[in-house]
Amino acid sequence: MYDAENDYEDSLMVKSVWYYYMENMTQQAIADRLDISRMRVIKLLEKARQTGAIQFKIPSMFEKRHTLEMDLIKKFGLKDCYAASTDPDGGNLNDSIARAAAAYIANHMIGGSGSYINFGYGDTPSKTIAHLARSIETHISLVSLSGGVGYYLPMLGSKIFNAKLYLIPAPLIMSSKEMAEAMTKERSVEEVTNMISLANMTIVGIGAMDDDATIAKTANLTHNDFLLLRMKGAIGDINCHFIDKDGNVVDNDIDSRVISLPLKTLNELKNVIAVSGGAHKVQAIAAALKAGCIDILITDEETARLLSQVEI
Repeated sequence: MYDAENDYEDSLMVKSVWYYYMENMTQQAIADRLDISRMRVIKLLEKARQTGAIQFKIPSMFEKRHTLEMDLIKKFGLKDCYAASTDPDGGNLNDSIARAAAAYIANHMIGGSGSYINFGYGDTPSKTIAHLARSIETHISLVSLSGGVGYYLPMLGSKIFNAKLYLIPAPLIMSSKEMAEAMTKERSVEEVTNMISLANMTIVGIGAMDDDATIAKTANLTHNDFLLLRMKGAIGDINCHFIDKDGNVVDNDIDSRVISLPLKTLNELKNVIAVSGGAHKVQAIAAALKAGCIDILITDEETARLLSQVEI
């Protein structure tokens, strides 16, 4: 039996869908056009979604990457994940991830001009900051999470335009635990470290235990230092803190001498973004995600695929 009321309701639903999705009309404009309330338009659009009157299909070229991102979000309890397209021409992976991270951060910046962003030690975080500072029009303040002025200045000094740089005035690794403790109490150091809690976002890198690791090349660590760390179970590092496969900090002399924000304090910060990629870093990234201090992962599609296969 013909149901005029339902037929009219379906007609309104289809028109609402057409105007909203095909003609990009606002919900209020649709309500005015159809002479109904905006709330009714909202209910019609929701009914269309629930009944299948409108269906969304993500093109296959995007669906694969989206599925990977959602899998990693669920698997590691992340707030968000972005897997940049892997460069088919084999370009610099760190630079590609850094550019993707800069774009992501620019689109998620909180507070606009005057925003504070923390950044950690490593090649990819430094590249991310350099790309971000060149691409945004607002002024931001960048706060380092670790010592290592001699590393940061050559990397960032000539590349920062719309940013004010606050570096911890100390080496990355001190000669003794006592020296490290004394250095962290210096007023000039405390002035910078006290700014860390003001940041809206924090960018960190994840290093692997290989001779090409940034910390291995720039922090005066010897081959024997790395060998001993591996023997103790180190699989990678987060901002110069070496972790095992479960994300726990490995007990070692270096950790007591490093000038770097402790991981337990990093865990208290909001919007901690890890920027890292590469097949050689998969186990280290997985361990870092298990540590529970990472909210958002920005990597490349191939690394995301390998991470999805890691057992936890």
